Amino acid sequence: MKRKLLTGAVIAGVGVVAIASPAAAQDVPEGVAPQVVLDNLWVFIAGVLVFFMQAGFGLVEAGLTRAKNVANIMMKNLMDMSAGVLAFVLVGFSIGFQGDTGSGLGKYVGWGGFGVDGIDSGFTEGLSPATSFFFQAAFAATAATIVSGAMAERTKFKSYFAYSLVLTAIIYPIILRWTWGGGWLAQREFPFSDFAGSTVVHATGGWAALMGAIVLGPRLGKYGSDGKPRAIPGHNMPFVVIGAMILFVGWFGFNPGSELAADEFVMMVGVRTLLAACAGAVVAMAVNWITDGKPDVSMAANGLLAGLVSITAPVGTVTTTMSIVIGAVGGALVVASVKFFDRVKVDDPVGAISVHGVCGTWGTLSIAFFARYDDAFLGREDAGLFYGGGLDQLWTQGIYVIAHFVVVAGLAGLLFLAIKKTIGLRVTEEEELEGLDVMEHGSPGYGIDVAASIPSESVGAPAAAEPEPASA
Repeated sequence: MKRKLLTGAVIAGVGVVAIASPAAAQDVPEGVAPQVVLDNLWVFIAGVLVFFMQAGFGLVEAGLTRAKNVANIMMKNLMDMSAGVLAFVLVGFSIGFQGDTGSGLGKYVGWGGFGVDGIDSGFTEGLSPATSFFFQAAFAATAATIVSGAMAERTKFKSYFAYSLVLTAIIYPIILRWTWGGGWLAQREFPFSDFAGSTVVHATGGWAALMGAIVLGPRLGKYGSDGKPRAIPGHNMPFVVIGAMILFVGWFGFNPGSELAADEFVMMVGVRTLLAACAGAVVAMAVNWITDGKPDVSMAANGLLAGLVSITAPVGTVTTTMSIVIGAVGGALVVASVKFFDRVKVDDPVGAISVHGVCGTWGTLSIAFFARYDDAFLGREDAGLFYGGGLDQLWTQGIYVIAHFVVVAGLAGLLFLAIKKTIGLRVTEEEELEGLDVMEHGSPGYGIDVAASIPSESVGAPAAAEPEPASA
């Protein structure tokens, strides 16, 4: 029986190879090269991996917060993806990618009409409109979900839902237009480079998260009367690590997929992504261990993510060795940044501002120093300062980093203030103490038997005052 099963498997495998072989090229639509089909299939698969990152974000956020809010967190991650994709297809994709980029306004904001017109059209070369939209929609959903962690445990669900729609429909697409949409930064003599979105995607979410956390204010019990931060422990470290690992896997769609082709560079981008992530995790653990005396689990997980965010922009321009350096710097930065925001009383339960805003900015600026290769944005090799490229690229990258922060922080801040003044942004004190699962969604995230086994400080009010650990 084993031999028969093995023989059947071999025959099936040979059949698959035969179907996928060049002999089957006559099945490809007329005028479309097999390589074009492979490119579209690879970018589609990469987009699936990016969408799967939503599960990772949900688990990390849920694990780093309290059990009484787990259903609310999962609902937010589900809806900022679902509603965000719809907002992006109806409005955002048009603002980011359609219309004339040569006119004055077109350099900053595009428009090609509402809805999905053109996505159903076929293709003969390059990526189809459907492939491009699918991949870009996955990125838009990622930008929206980053904010959820920094605003966790105290935000009204309807207000968060409204915010997600505006971010994916307007704020994020404007940033797309400037860069990947062919806008003003792409038209500079020394064009802006951000291969897969350290700033375009991650810092957009990070700086919007900063404004959300500031307008909301800290969670009840986070800071004592002396102003020192208190520990509000997360309830599930396995969630955090599993979520971080899911994000790690998804990033191999995020970065290699941004090559937008199934070519020889995909593997190199993947290896640089791998090494930067590992360096970020090890360095964050080491720095935290040295400064606080213990290797904190959540900080190591955030170091992994910091390395990934840091390498996302320069991954197409730097050497493999330099990718390790960039990821390591990201790992050290996230530890320092988490401590800084705690000191200035910006309550970010998961470290989203530090991981995505701070490390995203670092990754974007690192191109100006370490760019060795042309990533198809730069238009030249040796653009980095350390390779004889001078200050030209630093000037371009710096202009974008500043303009990006001002616009994203300004628009997001106005949005959160408008929500606060109209439908309200924060839940009541009673709702926050009771937990958002029951108060906002009508049922607990965990059954009674499960919740009974979770320490009471995870389910009820904040823990007693303790010095805040380095954990995000």
